[in-house]
Amino acid sequence: MDFFKKLMTAIRGSGRELGEAIIDSQGIRIYEQEIDDAKEAIKKAEQDLTGVMAKEMQAGREIERLEKEIAEYESKALSALDQDNEALAGEVADKIAELEVELDTQKVAKQQFSAHVESVKEMIKQTHAKIREHEREISMVKTTDNVQKAAKSINQHIDGGSSNMVAAKESLERIKHRQQEESDRMAASETLNAELSGESLENKLKAAGIGADADRKKQVLERLKAKRQTS
Repeated sequence: MDFFKKLMTAIRGSGRELGEAIIDSQGIRIYEQEIDDAKEAIKKAEQDLTGVMAKEMQAGREIERLEKEIAEYESKALSALDQDNEALAGEVADKIAELEVELDTQKVAKQQFSAHVESVKEMIKQTHAKIREHEREISMVKTTDNVQKAAKSINQHIDGGSSNMVAAKESLERIKHRQQEESDRMAASETLNAELSGESLENKLKAAGIGADADRKKQVLERLKAKRQTS
């Protein structure tokens, strides 16, 4: 019995690890989908909010209409009282009382609409801030993931000494070796041509200050001095 309990526990543990591994492997995609879903929910909330704001505006206009109507009836009631027509003034007072009840109802409704609008606005604002924070996080995670993948690829294919890279590096070394050999052959050829044509010997004599050109400056100077003396 203990064996089977341990076996089931191990299976559950393996299943959880496998599930976590699957979730982690799809973590970025799932995270991005959650953010997209949140954005859609916010968009729907904003649309609903515009409806509530419209009702708030309607309630405001209704309050203005009722207040204006009440003021007009109050003026009429005063006119009736000025004429000592209390019965008519009483009827107008009943109408005013009816309008005031409706006015109070509209004021309560507008307050409720206003409070709801402000509450939802704050929630939307906070949710937008959280979405931006999550987008920054996922951007950093994706960047880190790409860098790590690049580093892993370099380690595996370049520093790891894969057969393809080893062959490529050997080929590169062979090319460099051939290029050096070609440069050496060209330099040797130039040296040989100079020696065979006598240029090498002349260059050596010239560098040592020996030869026809070596005393030319002195000869020209002496000639000029002699010409000056004769003149």
